[in-house]
Amino acid sequence: MSEKFNKFKRRLLSQVQLLRVVFLVILLLVVGFGWFFLRQPVSSIIRFITSASSSSLPSHSGRTNFLILGIGGGSHESPDLTDTIIFASISPSSSPVLLSIPRDLWVPSLQAKINTAFHYGREKAGDSGGLILAKSAVSEIIDQSVDFVVVFDFATFSQVVDYLGGIDVQVERSFTDTQYPIAGKEDDLCAGDPEYKCRYETITFAKGQQHMDGNIALKFVRSRHSGDSEEGTDFARSQRQAQVIQAIKDKLLSRPDPALYRRLYDLIIQKIQTDIAPDHYFALTKLAMSARKFNLKSHTLSTPDQLYHPPVSGKYLNQWVLTPLPNDPQSISRYVADLLN
Repeated sequence: MSEKFNKFKRRLLSQVQLLRVVFLVILLLVVGFGWFFLRQPVSSIIRFITSASSSSLPSHSGRTNFLILGIGGGSHESPDLTDTIIFASISPSSSPVLLSIPRDLWVPSLQAKINTAFHYGREKAGDSGGLILAKSAVSEIIDQSVDFVVVFDFATFSQVVDYLGGIDVQVERSFTDTQYPIAGKEDDLCAGDPEYKCRYETITFAKGQQHMDGNIALKFVRSRHSGDSEEGTDFARSQRQAQVIQAIKDKLLSRPDPALYRRLYDLIIQKIQTDIAPDHYFALTKLAMSARKFNLKSHTLSTPDQLYHPPVSGKYLNQWVLTPLPNDPQSISRYVADLLN
C-alpha cells in the first residue's frame, strides 16, 4: 500500500510541476506577444489585426495541438535532447488537455528514443528539421496531429530570474552537492584524475528563505547528487523546480513594467524556437481567451496502464526503453484519443 501511495504521490507532483512549467512558458509567450503589439504604431496594429484575424488555426475535431519541448541547451552534455516533452491540446469549448510523454519511449521509425528526435532532425536539416522530426515522432506515437511546437532552453529561466532582479525561495532542507557539473568542463581530462573531480564544484544550500540570482536558482533546480537521502533524488529536484517556477511567476505578475516586458520579449525571440508564425498570434489569443474558463486536465503516459518496459535487447539497441503494451499495441493511441474525446 505504501509503495502504491508513493507512486501516486510522485505522479501527482509531476503533474503539478508540469502545469507550472506550461503556465510559465505560456505566460512568457503572452508577455512577449503583448509587447509585440505595444511597440507597434496604431496603424500597424490595425493592419496586423485585420490580416491576422482572417488566419484560422488548424483544427482537429475542434482542437488545436501543440508540442512543448525542454532542452538543456548551451554547453550541457547532449544539449538538444528533449528532457521535457508535453503534448497540449486546446479547444475553445472544453478543458485543455496536457499529456506528459516519457523521454524513453521508443519510436520505431527512428529506431531511437523519442527524446532524440529533435536532435536528429537538427543534424539533418537545422532547427526547422528538428521541429519537424519532433512533431512527426510524437504524432507517430500518440496517433494525433501536432500543429505547432515550442522549444525552450532551461537556462532561459536563469536569465528571466536575473531580469526580475532575483527571486525569494524557501529552502525546505539544507543540502550539499559535491558533484555539480561545471559548464565547459564536460570533457576535461583533469590531468589524468580517474574520478574527474575537476569537472565538478561543491554547492551548498542552507534551510530557510534565500534570495537567488539566476545562476544560483539554476544550480538549486539542477542539483541531483546530494548525499542527503531526501535531496539527492530526481523527485526532490522536481520539488525544487516547482518552487522556482512559482517564485518566477509571482515576481513576474507583481511587476507590470513595460521595460521589463520588452526585455522578456527580446529574450523570447532569441531563445525560444517555434514554428508559430506572427499571423497566428491573433487567433491563438482568441483560443486562449476562450479556453481560460476551463480547468486544465493533466495526464501522463505511465506503466503498467499504457506503457511497457521490454527486456534490454538488440532490438532496442541494448537501451532501457518504453513501448506500448506488448499485447495491446494501440494502448497509447487509444488512451490519448479517449482523453481528447
